[in-house]
Amino acid sequence: MPNTKSAKRALRRSLKRRERNRAIKSRIKTLQKKLINLAESGDEEALKQVWREFQKRVDKAVKVGVLHRNTGNRKKSRTAAQIMKILGRPVLLG
Repeated sequence: MPNTKSAKRALRRSLKRRERNRAIKSRIKTLQKKLINLAESGDEEALKQVWREFQKRVDKAVKVGVLHRNTGNRKKSRTAAQIMKILGRPVLLG
């Protein structure tokens, strides 16, 4: 337990940040799963829409410091590679 006023404040801040970070990471993982399912179903229009949302969320997570820059780029790259592997051809996800 924190003893000083500033330590109590820091604890409250860290708990809020932890909650926010977990929510952001969870949303990214959910979007990854959704992308894989859409690639398997073959719905390209929905796939492109969710891909844009996925990229936006990852980039924002990097911007606010939830993810490291390289981690964000790696997630986008590996997810795109998985989608292309499922579809069996390159796809412009743009």
